[in-house]
Amino acid sequence: MTDERKAAFYLLMEKLASAMTQTDRFDKIAILRAIGDFCRFFGISKAVSEFYKNASLEKQDKGEKIVAFDSGSESDIIYTERIVTRSRAIVKGSIYMAKDTPPLSEEENNKLILIMRMLLSFLSRYRLEMVIEQFIFYDDTGYPNVRSFLRHLEMLNEKKALGGHTAVYYNLRHFTLVNRDIGRSAGDIAMRSFYEMIKNIIGDKGIVCRVGGDNFVAVFDDELTDDILDILSGTPVIYDTNTGKRIMVSASTGVLRMQEGYTFDTPGDIMDRILASSQAAKNGGKDNVVFYDEKMEIGKEKRMQIQQLFPKAIENEEFKVFYQPKIDIETGELAGAEALCRWFKDGKIIPPMEFIPILEQNTDICQLDFYMLDHVCKDIRRWLDEGRKVVRVSVNLSRKHMMDVDLLEHIISIVDKYRVPHEYIEIELTETTTDVEFRDLKRVVSSLQQQGIYTSVDDFGMGYSSLNLIREIPWNVLKVDRSFLPVDEDVEDSTRSVMFKYVVAMAKDLGLECVAEGVETTNQVKVLKANHCIFAQGFLFDKPLPIDEFEQRMKSHFYNVRNEE
Repeated sequence: MTDERKAAFYLLMEKLASAMTQTDRFDKIAILRAIGDFCRFFGISKAVSEFYKNASLEKQDKGEKIVAFDSGSESDIIYTERIVTRSRAIVKGSIYMAKDTPPLSEEENNKLILIMRMLLSFLSRYRLEMVIEQFIFYDDTGYPNVRSFLRHLEMLNEKKALGGHTAVYYNLRHFTLVNRDIGRSAGDIAMRSFYEMIKNIIGDKGIVCRVGGDNFVAVFDDELTDDILDILSGTPVIYDTNTGKRIMVSASTGVLRMQEGYTFDTPGDIMDRILASSQAAKNGGKDNVVFYDEKMEIGKEKRMQIQQLFPKAIENEEFKVFYQPKIDIETGELAGAEALCRWFKDGKIIPPMEFIPILEQNTDICQLDFYMLDHVCKDIRRWLDEGRKVVRVSVNLSRKHMMDVDLLEHIISIVDKYRVPHEYIEIELTETTTDVEFRDLKRVVSSLQQQGIYTSVDDFGMGYSSLNLIREIPWNVLKVDRSFLPVDEDVEDSTRSVMFKYVVAMAKDLGLECVAEGVETTNQVKVLKANHCIFAQGFLFDKPLPIDEFEQRMKSHFYNVRNEE
């Protein structure tokens, strides 16, 4: 190479190095321009780079190809360089030369290879950074994840620009049932369509990310809040592009509006607020959107206090079993009982509604359920040893247990530890939770019945899948929620009376034992008898009783119901 040509080469090298070594970013246009200049300098007709995440994808030709330069001339490959990175990613570069182009000298060839290796080294580093970015800030299905959300919050906080923004946490309502109805693949399409609607509204004025499952978070300019909440309150989305079939999707949403000057110590402060308000929306019935207010901080402190006190309360056996009798209204006989939990702390009773929902937010509720089952079995064993006339006792289990693949073994081990005949135990599962796959519930119920343990569905009629629940799962007992039970002012053809009549008739036709909850008046007993629902539970007969009082009921064994008419 002549001195003049060497000077031109080093000038091109300087331009390329400058374009590739920016501290905060790189200039893609400048790099491509420099590559083009090099190709023309050496008489190269075409330059192509390839990137593959691994060798398997390379074999399948599933990667990213970039044509950095192409003169359009008919040409052949004269050199290919292949680099395998430490992460086993593959970076390849190929250069082409037109057939009538004179060959390069050895010196020129060496310099060309040097440039190629430098470019491939840069490309591999850049592409790996992109892969790492994808891995850290996106989930397996391509949604931005919670790290993306927290990073965006940090950026806004650093710029003191959080004021005038709204943050939301939303959970798609009853999406397990959506997946059951239209299939998992179609459900994924519906979820993506719903996400894209919100993303399109937000544009470059915020970000929407998936936390996991059917839970999402977003932050955006406050001016978009009404439009976003309108979508979240319910909108039809297409799940089959061939037929145009749609399904209504809505969300339970927690909202935090940030005023001017708003800052945080950690982005977790915002997460805590929108999660708390989302949980309130999820548990609040008709209020699908809940705006955060300072009162929720009190609830958060109370939740933390309950969770801190719980382990010691279990250790000290502060939780006591109370038994609420179930009555055969035709004979007045004590037919069974439901075990209910009462927490005694420093001489006071903590109401169940103050601690059960909190324990259900994690697996603490499972520990409490097993504690209750253990104490019930211990009581039954003692009653049997004392020769008492024992009745079947139902014990509530949270749906959280469905995640436990060894649930059956855990239940059986407790029951058998006290040598309790299985027919004295009934496992009661609530029907109101909808986030558990039916097949898991069906597996548990079927397995318990195979072991001779009764199963009952509690609060029937309160959920969104009542008919599917009793159609697909072989329960023994159906407990009719008190909202179905006619009150004294209901006439015979009132909606509540008609629904109660047919729920009981359906249960009996299915061979289920039917128990009416919340019986409080003698007139309701007449309604039960008229509809042949012979088992009742409620304050008319007894409130939940401490063990000594319940044992007195066991001793007398009969209630005066024949004269209630």
